[in-house]
Amino acid sequence: MEISKKTLKIMAGTLSMFLFIILILLIKNVDVAPVGPQFTAIGLSSANKAFNDLTGINMFWYYFTQVMGIVAILIVVMFAAIGVLQLIKRRDIRKVDQCIIAAGCLYAVMLAFYVLFEKVEINYRPVIMPGESLPEASFPSSHTMLACVVLGSVFLLLPQYIDDRHSGKIIKLVCAVLMALTVFGRLVCGVHWLTDIIGAVLLSFALLAFFSAFMKPRKVTQG
Repeated sequence: MEISKKTLKIMAGTLSMFLFIILILLIKNVDVAPVGPQFTAIGLSSANKAFNDLTGINMFWYYFTQVMGIVAILIVVMFAAIGVLQLIKRRDIRKVDQCIIAAGCLYAVMLAFYVLFEKVEINYRPVIMPGESLPEASFPSSHTMLACVVLGSVFLLLPQYIDDRHSGKIIKLVCAVLMALTVFGRLVCGVHWLTDIIGAVLLSFALLAFFSAFMKPRKVTQG
């Protein structure tokens, strides 16, 4: 029996979420040692510290990923504006493009995870950031998650609004490159542990897989 694309996407998202949960359990229970600033206990400490010692601090990539975070927020605002304008023009939320509504739900879930992991501290940063006096929660990397989820949603959404296939391919390529650069930049900038980035990528992939599975293609609505 052939498995549908939707089922495959749901399976991929479920697997990624499962691996994300397993990673959390490993961090909380395996090789926990006080290797962080102010002797904060860090899970999978040997691997995390070895990678952090290898990369050191790279402010160029830190600022690059900060800028990508701002770009991602502006994209969220853009999609929100599209949805509001459609609602005002069409005067019925049922006539707003369902893929735009789905994107709003995706961003809301992403925000919920961000708030959750600000409250539930899994690991702490390898450095104390300027202006702070105490170690901050670092798992998963919020900038990595923000860039991956938002740029991933653009990868899936914008081609539906662009008829020219060549332009659609260019947009997808740009999104993929920027996602890869953000993940790389957050890996090597030194303000996160390796497991922070891995966790963010796994969670982002899970959210995008579910989004892709349940997102309905855009229907052109008159008026």
